[in-house]
Amino acid sequence: MGAESIAKVAVIGAGVIGAGWAARALARGLDVLAWDPAPGWQVRLGNAVRNAWPALQELGLFPGAALERLHCADSLEAACAGADFVQESAPERLPLKRRLLAQIDAAASLEALIASSTSGLLPSDLQAECRRPQRILVGHPFNPVYLLPLVEVLGGRRTAAESLARAMRFYAEQLGMHPLQVRTEIPGFLSDRLQEALWRELLHLVNEDAASTEELDAAIVYGPGLRWAFMGTCLGFHLAGGDRGMQDFMRQFGPTLKQPWTKLEAPALSDALIGKLAAGTQRQAAGRSVKALERLRDQCLIAIMRALRQYEIGAGRVLAEDEARRQGKLRQAAGAGEAGQGAGL
Repeated sequence: MGAESIAKVAVIGAGVIGAGWAARALARGLDVLAWDPAPGWQVRLGNAVRNAWPALQELGLFPGAALERLHCADSLEAACAGADFVQESAPERLPLKRRLLAQIDAAASLEALIASSTSGLLPSDLQAECRRPQRILVGHPFNPVYLLPLVEVLGGRRTAAESLARAMRFYAEQLGMHPLQVRTEIPGFLSDRLQEALWRELLHLVNEDAASTEELDAAIVYGPGLRWAFMGTCLGFHLAGGDRGMQDFMRQFGPTLKQPWTKLEAPALSDALIGKLAAGTQRQAAGRSVKALERLRDQCLIAIMRALRQYEIGAGRVLAEDEARRQGKLRQAAGAGEAGQGAGL
């Protein structure tokens, strides 16, 4: 089965990440079957998808895209039964995910691929209780899933190479993402390892009253954050070295790495620290709800990706490629419609 034969996606776990997967798949004309054990999950999922839909409409919907193609199943088995691809997005607890993936494996059709959205658990551990571990893999997205293109893909010891290849094609060609294959099973994978290092430093600085959450966000937003959108850390520092690039950069700034600026261990998660973080982010929110801030974030992300599209770099390149696929699908749909009208004459 190739990526193009994937028409139905099952979303198991309908929180923030699961809802993001649902919205992304719906916008590309796929059917989505969702299930979650929590009370009231159907209402929350519907609200989350509707809140994401304006941003997806602005980027452009694929033929057949419709909110009505979201179906809430009564059971995990019902959600998985007709799916070609199952995306699990349950809480980050290994026993829970391992048990859940075994249930999904038993319920899904033999041809279906099964991916976990885990942000750090290893696929070899996740597939341990599955009867068909060769189709179990990790597809780790980034929030908001319906806009950010990165998805880290990796398999466990018993994952088949063909399963990884099919998943990579599906994420790229049908969901319009940038699948980054993680070559080695390492805890936290790649992007979260980098984010966690920055997060630990931030916690220390807040804990020591060296800076507020507003000041620390400003230190990223107005500086390195702008570079990271299109060059990342390594290429950005390469430019900082002058004409000789990274070679001179490391000779000049490398010795400072031995200075005790950073703290690798996170501070104790005290009530005082949590209070400082909560109070700081509430000030930053300035009375705006999370849903309102999500819509603002979405508009900013769309603007950045569109700005990068003309240079075909970073997320802008992925957006351009996805736009070309969407226009092709629209032309195909229009041609099929004209052919149908002609046949009826």
